[in-house]
Amino acid sequence: MRKTIIGVMGPGELATEIDLKNGYQLGKLIAKEGWILLTGGRNMGVMDAASRGAKEEGGLTVGILPSNSHKNVSDAVDIAIVTDLGNGRNNINVLSSDVIVAYGIGLGTISEIALGLKNNKPVIILSEEQESQQLFKRLSPELTFIAMDIEQTIWLIKNILKKVK
Repeated sequence: MRKTIIGVMGPGELATEIDLKNGYQLGKLIAKEGWILLTGGRNMGVMDAASRGAKEEGGLTVGILPSNSHKNVSDAVDIAIVTDLGNGRNNINVLSSDVIVAYGIGLGTISEIALGLKNNKPVIILSEEQESQQLFKRLSPELTFIAMDIEQTIWLIKNILKKVK
């Protein structure tokens, strides 16, 4: 039976301390559920924090790297997939995920949300940015879910998986 993959997308260089703290906790809870964590794989921002949280909990982590080498890969990534696609790797991120969690809002994260919704993937937006929530909810109300905290995010993932599996 194929394992469930949860994609966590969020800011890299522009991640705040709260982004890092919450990304770490999100990674831990994803691993605790036995799901595979998929991120952008780099050693910065939400992708690194989520990978570190998942590794601490004994989870399996996959990183989809934008470059043509393993340079800048997070130490907490078990499987690093080198793409040499730059931002094009965002499509691989969302197509490989069963559920996408967008935590924090940046241009890369927005592109991943949009690609996910265009490809009929459920996307959970974990952000207090009401403008972003409203925009994506209006564009794809049946696939856009809003979470106010990490626990609600896990609850939403479980409920989405019940419907799609």
